[in-house]
Amino acid sequence: MADPDSTTVSNTPVGIVDRLVGFGHALREHGLPVGSDDVLTFCAATAELSPGDPNDVYWSGRTTLVHRRDHLPVYDEVFRTYFLNLPMPPDSPTAPERPVPQGNTGTLDVPDSEPGDEQGDDQPLVLGLQASSIEIEREKRFAACSPEELIQLRRIMARIRLEPPRRRTRRQTHCRTGPRIDIRRMARDAMRLSDGTPELHRIDRKERTRPLVLLLDVSGSMADHSRNLLQFAYSMRRAAQKVEVFCFGTRLTRITGALDRRNPDDAMSLAAARVLDWDGGTRIGASLDHFVRKWGRRGLSRGATVVICSDGLDRGDPRLLTDSMEKLSRLSHRIIWMNPLIGNDVDAPPDTLGMPNTLGMLAAGPYIDELASGHDLASLERFAARLPTAGG
Repeated sequence: MADPDSTTVSNTPVGIVDRLVGFGHALREHGLPVGSDDVLTFCAATAELSPGDPNDVYWSGRTTLVHRRDHLPVYDEVFRTYFLNLPMPPDSPTAPERPVPQGNTGTLDVPDSEPGDEQGDDQPLVLGLQASSIEIEREKRFAACSPEELIQLRRIMARIRLEPPRRRTRRQTHCRTGPRIDIRRMARDAMRLSDGTPELHRIDRKERTRPLVLLLDVSGSMADHSRNLLQFAYSMRRAAQKVEVFCFGTRLTRITGALDRRNPDDAMSLAAARVLDWDGGTRIGASLDHFVRKWGRRGLSRGATVVICSDGLDRGDPRLLTDSMEKLSRLSHRIIWMNPLIGNDVDAPPDTLGMPNTLGMLAAGPYIDELASGHDLASLERFAARLPTAGG
């Protein structure tokens, strides 16, 4: 077993297994009936999740190593002491007389409920076993975040519950609170019930998922935001199948298939490998024109909600951008432009908000239905909450 007093944890799978096995030994020293089979199950369950995530390690151990409810306080104290280097309260009945093996420092708030019972989005930040304590501010701009903070922000974005926009169809469905009365069904019930009163039935129009198209600017001017927006697009792609993702700088590249990977790191790497003009120049008009001619007119954008993520710093012909936006507005249901340069207080229709003073935004402004920002985590969360109603 690895030395529990060491200040570093091996990055190899063997080092992680030693740490997990040592945790089982620590629980056994504090009186919990933890057997070898329980430790093997604990290691297998942690491997299926994320060994570097204390939250995953906590719940893996809680479901495999704890067999009685009255053992939970002991488990919580040993976990905090072993993994998070937090001292055990002196008045604890299970406090050891000698130091307990300690891991690296970190932060973890153990919830009182089971996973899935949390209310709201204000969940504590989860850090890896080898990470130091980092406070994440949801309203801190991506450009001002450190590399460690960006890693934690992307992990949080991967857990945002996303719901695609929906549209109402012409088909009817039975609904208890529908706005219309189902006369036909009530008539059939009346003919079948000769001496009874038929039940009141209501109907409403069915809803279906509206197609969503994401066009991400990966040029050099968007370097501080492009990977975070790509992570957001990956989460959206995982939430619904009717999601198409494109990247553009000087050319347009479809990366929808690359984002179908289960591992987000593999998806990001494959998508970046397919985009040949990453961190290059910007030709928004030519890229949108290519999308309209090759994909939009074939039905990909017909009736879809199109989200363009760009700062509007275009080096191409503004007349081509205006013409492309006009064609795209006729094909799509709604165009949302996400501009990280706007800042806060931007989630409003463009007619009530000053358009950013860039050539690209001025050319595309008349055809934008909604203006949003993607400069921090809070703006992306607000956008995700408002997206289901963008289908109309």
